[in-house]
Amino acid sequence: MLNNISSSSALKLGIAFSILFSGFIWLADWLWFNEPTLLPDHTEIGFWYAWQLKNPDIFSRSSAWILYLMHQGLIWLYIFKAQQSKPKYISGLHWFNISALLTNALFIFLHLIQTHIWYDGLAQDVLEQSSQWSVIVLLFVVLMMENQRRGLFLGHSIDFVTQASRTVRQYHGYYFAWATIYTFWYHPMVMTQGHLLGFFYMFLLLLQGSLFYTRVHLNPKWTIFVEVMVVVHALLVAIMNGDSWPMFLLGFLGVFVVTQMYGLPLSQKIRWLIWSAYIGLIIIIFNAKGLDDSYRFILIVGTEWGSVILFSGLILCLQSDFIKKLISFNNN
Repeated sequence: MLNNISSSSALKLGIAFSILFSGFIWLADWLWFNEPTLLPDHTEIGFWYAWQLKNPDIFSRSSAWILYLMHQGLIWLYIFKAQQSKPKYISGLHWFNISALLTNALFIFLHLIQTHIWYDGLAQDVLEQSSQWSVIVLLFVVLMMENQRRGLFLGHSIDFVTQASRTVRQYHGYYFAWATIYTFWYHPMVMTQGHLLGFFYMFLLLLQGSLFYTRVHLNPKWTIFVEVMVVVHALLVAIMNGDSWPMFLLGFLGVFVVTQMYGLPLSQKIRWLIWSAYIGLIIIIFNAKGLDDSYRFILIVGTEWGSVILFSGLILCLQSDFIKKLISFNNN
């Protein structure tokens, strides 16, 4: 039965599942969840993550790690088997797409159950920055791979970034699967606005990752939608945690306006309208908030584009004849 479903239908069903399960997280939290004793609030400490048990035990820790490793291992196995078979991109579903979709759905349910029994995610044992940067790296690697199609700045591509991205394309599935699943298991599946939207975003990334080697996996409207969802998530989390929301709103919207929208079939008139709206938004926020913090959105766009350029340069450097000769000399 599942073999007869097209990848576009699987995408629609996956989005519907993501919406419904996000609602189910809220419902489960409201009906059944009794919040345990958590760590004291230390919001004055940078990158403080409050959703951890005050007194974790071996079961709370091991349950998260065992389920994470099982989830991670299975998805990596599907990617490995898929690459071995060298499949073509199709409008239907391969066996490994069906396996990945069912596996991700299963572990989404298991994560909710694990949270309600033992609460803790991986946050008890790893730094919050590791979860954040895993997704940040994912986002700028996407910019690298899309450079050839839509460019990096105003539709213009950078040749050496395109060259470096050929290596990234071959292995990006393994990294994207790790970044998504690691972040998914970092957090307990609880109902705060930030968690709820964050898990919805993770569901979409898991869905995209499950549809590799299908035509919908390359659909620019869908892929840009997934990229731009980070704007909503980052904005909401920033509003919840402080007053730095202009930085994230203008920063990620800036990446869309300068880079991502050039992957969409928009007329020049529409692009100018989007540019005008973005500049108008900058002026409004600067007038309302002042220049003290608002200018920091440059850090977001600078990190994204700067990372693309630096990482591309690093890849080409490691692939250079000099490095190859140096490695050969050391081996001899």
